[in-house]
Amino acid sequence: MTVLTLGQATMQALGTMTVRGPSPRPKTPHRTGAPVLRDSIEAGTFEAMFFTVPAKGETDKLLRIARRTLDAGRQLRREARSGARTLSAVERRIAALTAAAVRVYEEILTLARLNRGQVFPSYDHLSDATSLGRATIARALHSLEALGFLVRQRRFKRVEAEGPGPRYRQTSNVYRPILPQCVLAYLPRWMRPAPRPDDSVQHEADQREAMAGIVAGLSCRDLATVTVGGALGRMLAKLGAGIDRLERESQNYPQPLTQ
Repeated sequence: MTVLTLGQATMQALGTMTVRGPSPRPKTPHRTGAPVLRDSIEAGTFEAMFFTVPAKGETDKLLRIARRTLDAGRQLRREARSGARTLSAVERRIAALTAAAVRVYEEILTLARLNRGQVFPSYDHLSDATSLGRATIARALHSLEALGFLVRQRRFKRVEAEGPGPRYRQTSNVYRPILPQCVLAYLPRWMRPAPRPDDSVQHEADQREAMAGIVAGLSCRDLATVTVGGALGRMLAKLGAGIDRLERESQNYPQPLTQ
C-alpha cells in the first residue's frame, strides 16, 4: 500500500497532481482611489500668480506670430524633404506645428482676451469651439507647449463626499499664452521685437545684482518669509529662526568651555 502525504491525497482528490505556482498578485487601486494626474496642483491655490492680463493687441500679435510660424514650418518641411537642409531640434518642432494647433491656439487667445487672461477650458469646450476631435486637441496642445506658445498646468479639486472613496478629482487645466523665443529667428524682421536699449538692459542687470546682495544678507528666517508665502513660508520661517539662533550661539561661544 502506497503511503500518500496529506498534500498528495488532497491533490489526487481534486483530480490533479500538478504543482501550481503562486497566484498572481491582484492589481489594487491607489490607496486613496484618487484619479489625479502627476504634477497636478490644487485648483484655487495658484491661479492668482499664474494668470496674467494680456496687454492691448497682445493676443492678436501672438496669433499672427503663430500663423507665420505655421508658414515657416511648411517651408522647413519642404526643404527637409528635398534634402536641402537637415532640421535642428527646434526646426523639427516648428515643422510639426499644424493648422489644427494654430486653430486651438486662436481659441485660447480669444478666451484670454475676453476673460482677462483667465483661461481654463475643458477639452470638450475646445472641441466644440474648433470642431476638432479630442485626440487632435491633445496633440495640438502638446505641440503648442513644446514650442513654447503656451504654459499648461494640470489641476485637481477636492470632492465633498461621505464614507470611503476618493476625495480629489481632476479638473480642467489652466493655460497662459506666451511668445516663444525660439521662433523669432524664423519670423519676418518687421514681426520681431525691437532690440532693447543698452541702458535698459544694464539697469535691469544692476537691479538683479543689488537684489542678490540683499537676499544674500538676509537671515534664514527673513529669507523664508520673503521667498515663500503661506503656511509653508511660516513653517520655514520658524525653522530658519532656530538655525539663526544656533548660529548666534556659535558666534558667542566659538570655543568649548573648559572647567
